[in-house]
Amino acid sequence: MTSTKETSKRQARREQMRRKEQRSRLIGLGLISIGVLFVAFLIIYPSLKPSEAIIAPEAVTRPNVDFNAAGDPNAPIRIDEYSDFQCPYCARFYQTTEAELMNTYVADGTVYFVYNTFGEFIGPESRGAAEAAYCAGDQGKFWEMHDVIMSNQKGENQGAFADKRLKEFAEYLKLDMDKFETCFDGNKYKDTIDQDMNDGKAGGVQATPSFVMTYTVNGEKKTKLIEGAQSFDAFKQEIDVALAEMGN
Repeated sequence: MTSTKETSKRQARREQMRRKEQRSRLIGLGLISIGVLFVAFLIIYPSLKPSEAIIAPEAVTRPNVDFNAAGDPNAPIRIDEYSDFQCPYCARFYQTTEAELMNTYVADGTVYFVYNTFGEFIGPESRGAAEAAYCAGDQGKFWEMHDVIMSNQKGENQGAFADKRLKEFAEYLKLDMDKFETCFDGNKYKDTIDQDMNDGKAGGVQATPSFVMTYTVNGEKKTKLIEGAQSFDAFKQEIDVALAEMGN
């Protein structure tokens, strides 16, 4: 009798342990399933969530536009902007100074203005935005894409310039989406963007926005680095000094 009771107890304990292990396995599988669903949600949600309205940019008149440049390429002064589309100070220059610079010195043939990107200075979305602008340039809308991107900054590397959003900008500009996506998805301008950064560093650029002004005096090429989102008056002062050196 005692032996039978002990056997029954052992069997009960084994059954209890089996059920406990089974519950543990089920809980573990449940947690894994929840984790997989959560990761899948994080991946899929950005493509499902409603898109934010695109902020229409302020109109800027740029004379003699040629891809990422504006003005007369034979102008006595050339200004190369080195900029990051995620940089709030770059947006400030666009919003407060660029239009007056274009309307004054670019329009009258004094300045040839060129926009250059600056690699992944702030992060991967900087490169994506640069790629989008250059790809839009293939369809004659570099500056239009530039203005839309600058007007829709929402924080750095937080999705404001994710691939999906940049393609929405392209649709907003009524670009040929097949051509744009072939260019953008294929990273057509990767080498150009890398070269932009190399050229900027060679000119002394360490932060964005920075502007490299070049001009020639008595056959000698001169360079002036203008750093930061300066006012129009600051640019006027530097341009006037250069013109005086050239005897203009």
